[in-house]
Amino acid sequence: MAPLADRLRPKTFDEVVGQKHLLSPGKVLRRIIESGNVSNMIFYGSSGIGKTTVARIIAETAGKKLYKLNGTTASTADIRAVVAELDTIQGIGGVILYLDEIQYLNKKQQQTLLEFIEDGSITLIASTTENPYFYIYNAILSRSTVFEFLPVDPGEIEIAAKRGFDILSQESGEAYEISGEALTVLANTCGGDVRKAVNAVELSWLSSGVKDKKRVITEDIIRQVSQRSNMRYDRDGDDHYNILSAFQKSIRGSDENAALHYLARLLSAGDLLSPCRRLLVTAAEDIGLAYPTAIPIVKACVDSALQIGLPEAQIPLADAVILLCTAPKSNSGVNAIAAAMSDLENVKLGEIPPHLQDGHYSGAKKMGKSIGYQYAHDFKNHYVRQQYLPDNIKDAKYYEFGDNKTEQAAKAYRERILSEND
Repeated sequence: MAPLADRLRPKTFDEVVGQKHLLSPGKVLRRIIESGNVSNMIFYGSSGIGKTTVARIIAETAGKKLYKLNGTTASTADIRAVVAELDTIQGIGGVILYLDEIQYLNKKQQQTLLEFIEDGSITLIASTTENPYFYIYNAILSRSTVFEFLPVDPGEIEIAAKRGFDILSQESGEAYEISGEALTVLANTCGGDVRKAVNAVELSWLSSGVKDKKRVITEDIIRQVSQRSNMRYDRDGDDHYNILSAFQKSIRGSDENAALHYLARLLSAGDLLSPCRRLLVTAAEDIGLAYPTAIPIVKACVDSALQIGLPEAQIPLADAVILLCTAPKSNSGVNAIAAAMSDLENVKLGEIPPHLQDGHYSGAKKMGKSIGYQYAHDFKNHYVRQQYLPDNIKDAKYYEFGDNKTEQAAKAYRERILSEND
């Protein structure tokens, strides 16, 4: 017997759970399909959320033969074989090629695919779990419409799970009972993945006991069969970078609760190094000169975490996160170096002023090196006016004092020594 996920597969768009932003009446994808003019499409999103199902329904709605290939195993010959079907009875109504995991096709294979897309031999519906703008060639992207599929909401997952239990009950002739919050637990532990949820339904059915002639599905059974399946994480994939991005932005936004949540997700996946690196960057990038002591403190927390290892490493890292979230913020250092780097790209580099050039070698003075340099420590407040930048950018200003207490104090000190030097 086919797996429950296949037996439960929707036949119409109205049966699909989730993806309402694409499939509800009046939405763009739904309108395109109902128009009868199916164009090349790329479905982007995580596994188990309906990409293959929607492709099947599109083919049936359009009256076209659907051929399915997987990018991990497909060859150029496989693609050509699909095109060859156009001259057979199977291809009379047209052909849709559903190419799963298109990101695994090499350049030559994607170029072959492009050839048949351009001449209209096939209509391509490709799916990918990776960001298509990073992994798919521009020539294919420019001839396709990208649709992002989103993880399915728990409420929608519950609908699919209930449908699965109903089918199992009908097939076996056994009644069932879902105790407590078991269905809600299942919906919340599958990470928005309908296929995982349906697989958990099937496993929980097979492992459940019978009481009073009923299958009893308990929370404990659901938790055992789901086993943290809500964790979507791939250290080389989009989820990894999305979590890290949310982690740093939460710290920047002074939301320690959100930052701790994303830290927990990283550490629960066994990733210790990534949050350590991001904390070090964030301390300098987002707190910076508003609270410069945060940088060595975070470095100490990171060193402790790396030395201790998981699970105890979560403690110093949590301390670092809370410290950064509650600290004053400044990005003046980021802006300053960005402005300086921009000048390197857009301004012709000038010569270093001769009085600043190295004079610690024989003959330097004869060449005019280091002549006229004024040693700042010999002057009041350890400051003396002299030109440090090349002539062509001598008035460039990259750093602007932040509005926090620390930088404003530094600004006041600078203004005082400048006034006393006049």
